[in-house]
Amino acid sequence: MTHENSFSLTALTFLGAAIIIVPLVKKFGLSSIIGYILGGIIIGPFCLKLTGTQTEGVMEATEFGVIMLLFLVGLEMEPKKFWTMRKQIFGLGVAQMGLTVLILTSILILFDWERNIAFAASLCFAMSSTAIVLQTLTERQVMNTTAGEASFSTLLFQDIAVIPILAFLPIIAHQEVVNDTESEFIIQMLPEWMQSFSVIIGGGILFALGHFVFIPFLRYVSTSGMSELLTASSLFLVIGVSELMVAVGLSPALGAFIAGMMLANSEFRNELESNIEPMKGILLAVFFVSVGAMINFNIIFDDYILIFSLVGLVLVVKFGVLCLIGKIYKIDFAQNLFYAFTLSQIGEFAFVLLGFSRKISIFNNQLYAQFMAVTTITMLTTPILLIIYDKFISPSIKPKNTRESDFDIQKMGLQQKKTIIVGFGFFGSTVGRLLKANKISATILDHDAERVKILRDYGFKVYYGDATRWSILESSGIHEAEILVLCLDNPEENMRIIELVKKKKLNLKIFVRARNRLDAELFFKNGIDNFYRETMGTAVNMAVDVLHEMGMRKYTARRMGKRFELIDAASLKKMAEENNLDAGFTMKETIQREQLLLSEDSRNFESYQLIEENQEDENESLDDEITNSNKPSNEDNSQLNLF
Repeated sequence: MTHENSFSLTALTFLGAAIIIVPLVKKFGLSSIIGYILGGIIIGPFCLKLTGTQTEGVMEATEFGVIMLLFLVGLEMEPKKFWTMRKQIFGLGVAQMGLTVLILTSILILFDWERNIAFAASLCFAMSSTAIVLQTLTERQVMNTTAGEASFSTLLFQDIAVIPILAFLPIIAHQEVVNDTESEFIIQMLPEWMQSFSVIIGGGILFALGHFVFIPFLRYVSTSGMSELLTASSLFLVIGVSELMVAVGLSPALGAFIAGMMLANSEFRNELESNIEPMKGILLAVFFVSVGAMINFNIIFDDYILIFSLVGLVLVVKFGVLCLIGKIYKIDFAQNLFYAFTLSQIGEFAFVLLGFSRKISIFNNQLYAQFMAVTTITMLTTPILLIIYDKFISPSIKPKNTRESDFDIQKMGLQQKKTIIVGFGFFGSTVGRLLKANKISATILDHDAERVKILRDYGFKVYYGDATRWSILESSGIHEAEILVLCLDNPEENMRIIELVKKKKLNLKIFVRARNRLDAELFFKNGIDNFYRETMGTAVNMAVDVLHEMGMRKYTARRMGKRFELIDAASLKKMAEENNLDAGFTMKETIQREQLLLSEDSRNFESYQLIEENQEDENESLDDEITNSNKPSNEDNSQLNLF
């Protein structure tokens, strides 16, 4: 292995450039993307010459970062949301692609370009960079603005359009392409009339796999309790889906997006996101460095007038088209400019289309090199355009309200607060059941895959994952949460989560389960006022206090807690009479009993209506009911219970 040809040494050089250059660029307030590209230029063959001969190989490998990025975006988009956006995706996408190709082709033909070259080049130039745009939207936390959603919709259509464009280019070249590999062997096995429906076929395959294979597979792996196996499974799924999409002739990035969307409703969404995020970030960083390293300055110097004229033409045409589309779709002025600035560059899928066009002789080697330079330069201009945007336009943009709309709890007008419950064992389940009975939605994290599946079947918003990992908490929405309820059996794990939250200086109310007096002292010393020493009564008290924190009147919340205790006591008596307690219970049987309890809750609370706050005269009758049940009444729990 020679020094120059070492793939690992080239990759190491790229990583080193990213690590050194990006912090320097960030100090000047510039985007990390411009730092990566500049780093690539510095180490490239026209400056320090540190990249060897493996630049293209590294870039091909790091394109997998784009695939991971789209998989993560898919995880954030449920199929229902995708369906609601279908008009936006195809409306914006068709308009952007159609107008851009039409205008660019017309202008190039006016300058005496051959029609097939002008048309093929316009198809390539119409693409925008998924990696740059999504990374920009994520860094700026504007994915949920009008401009962010419009950008995502347009990019998604472009990714879908890559497939028919690849099928159409040979027609432009007036030749048939014989595939010399077996990379599309599945699609080649289909009848010719079905091959044009490859997107639908591939999507259908992924839908079936997501429901019948992916989720059961992850449940099987989760039974091992080893987080590293789930990490390996995450990588296995993404790579497997990518290869499957190549086999059916589809874009692996599009396949990754569809696969992520299929898993968006699963309990493993947060676990997958936290496992893939670090790998995605590293690969994307090296991808951008490789873009900078591939800029051929000799080609630029030889015909700089043509190249920079094309760069200017593409940027102006795409910017104008995007502004026009935004105006048609009634996007406000500031958001529309951001939409146009963000998508004005040429994207990484152009590299694929340009290479394919050269292969089928639409472009000669010189045109191919020039178009590659144009593509890379436009990528480099995007962060610069966004700096201009930040200086003059950004202050006027306001994000859309993405928070779930406030809703009435039994028409009491209480505001729903973002609540996370960690742990759903016997203590946490009492809290969660009482909240759900009062129409309080909460995000639940648990590390028992079987329990998670049952809870999801009963309408709980629950995810599988180890909540002591910050990445899991973050992907569960801890930054937006207002209430955190910790009900894990292990007090050390509860304390670890508290320390993570305090380290991040998050402003939320914490309720925590204490196993005994010593645990309570530990929590109290660490500034936690709301701790609950474990019993059935204190679990109910915790839920009552959460209801009160939501805005429910204290008396009404306590009354709901007592009502819950009565229902739970009735369920306990019924189950005790129907089961042989002497035989004991396995873990599976215990979870099945929890399932029965959830069914009982649904039936008993379905017909129960909350009493209006002004009906104070019902106090005595409710107290008599509680007394007759022979259940002990628990006092309001606070730090005074410690003494």
